[in-house]
Amino acid sequence: MAFHCQILLQLVLSHALLILIFSGLISTRVTVHGFSIKEANVDDLQLAFQQNKLTSRQLVEFYLGEISRLNPLVHGVIEVNPDALYQADKADGERKAKAPGWLSELHGIPVLVKDNIATKDKLNTTAGSSALLGSVVPRDAGVVKRLRDAGVVILGKASLTEWSDSRSLTLPDGWSARGGPGLNPYVLSASPCGSSSGSAISVAANMVAVSLGTETRASMICPANANSVVAIKPTVGLTSRAGIIPISLRQDSIGPICRTVSDAVYVLEAIVGFDENDAEATKQASKFIPHGGYKQFLKPDGLKGKRLGITRIPFLNYPSGSVVPNTNGCNLEINNIHVILNVNQSGEATALVAELKLALNSYLKDLVVSPVRSLAEVIAFNKKFSDLMTKSLEEYGQGIFLVAERTKGIGPVEKAALLNLQKLSRDGFEKLMIDNELDAVVTPGADFAQACHLASALGD
Repeated sequence: MAFHCQILLQLVLSHALLILIFSGLISTRVTVHGFSIKEANVDDLQLAFQQNKLTSRQLVEFYLGEISRLNPLVHGVIEVNPDALYQADKADGERKAKAPGWLSELHGIPVLVKDNIATKDKLNTTAGSSALLGSVVPRDAGVVKRLRDAGVVILGKASLTEWSDSRSLTLPDGWSARGGPGLNPYVLSASPCGSSSGSAISVAANMVAVSLGTETRASMICPANANSVVAIKPTVGLTSRAGIIPISLRQDSIGPICRTVSDAVYVLEAIVGFDENDAEATKQASKFIPHGGYKQFLKPDGLKGKRLGITRIPFLNYPSGSVVPNTNGCNLEINNIHVILNVNQSGEATALVAELKLALNSYLKDLVVSPVRSLAEVIAFNKKFSDLMTKSLEEYGQGIFLVAERTKGIGPVEKAALLNLQKLSRDGFEKLMIDNELDAVVTPGADFAQACHLASALGD
């Protein structure tokens, strides 16, 4: 009981901390020394740093002011880092001490990370759930360590659909017990999509320029599309999964959500690579990192000579169970698209719930301190402390959790489902790309992400 009293106290203190930080900001200065911070990209910010028109402290103060002003409406941020200004001052000092060219493109840039990405600092890592409030992670997530090495300022934690949308089929996009209802800043009544909703909301609303999200099944691509920002979903293992509150190690991936393609590429370049805490996957995926990195491809004629498939519009209005991209006037088909998009027919749901229980139990057992140590204990916590969930248990339930808890590992049924997923991927999206020598497929919306995420999980 004492631990749960501590959780309630931390809830109060976290809100008080937001008030204290924001009360020190008399006004939000959009312009500093003639430089407009609002909607500035990373290149703009770095140039302003170099020209002494802006400091990292001023940039952090601006973003904290915008969070204070906008977050009560759009709920894109769960928690701000009490050490953000200290980190900004440190970055400013390093910039003065080092010659230009020695610092990364992200040095001194504030970053919000999704609240399922571990940070070994004063921030909580909770996946939006009160059940993990007060838990202590053993170390920074692999991607966070790389960001710190690049000199970023960890501004705080972005909101998300609770438990990365793995708790219930009826949870609204962007809703969590800790973060409240995430809203699309362009159309408040429209869905922000999920589960990396807060990462996209915060960038779209100019509460930060750079954020990290995670994806198991369109959870970065869909929010980026809904909030008119840019996301890059890497091949599984290209970015370390260590320190991520998981759903499926087979499909989980971590990537940037930013305002521009160049910003997203800078972040991707910083976070890819080998991690001893996710050694097998990161070693295998490292072969996909191009020699010379990703920045070399940021050029106006970068698509020259590339072969693209263009999906029909509207995307989902197609006959006979196939999706038809078009290239040079030729129709290209993905067979069994209805099966691929249906998680029950494809076997994806069968595999995911079993993987969820295994992966989440492993993560929870590895925590230094935690009020819950297994999926079963999370379910029990939600029932016992439903008052901390603002009636969400009654409204939204925890159906996926309950189904996952009944699984017994990867047995014959799950193995058959996984084999079917591999076949659908091989005979579907992979075959389309290989047979037609495509470099990419272009689609007007995020729907196609559901057709190709299985292939990307397998390294394509």
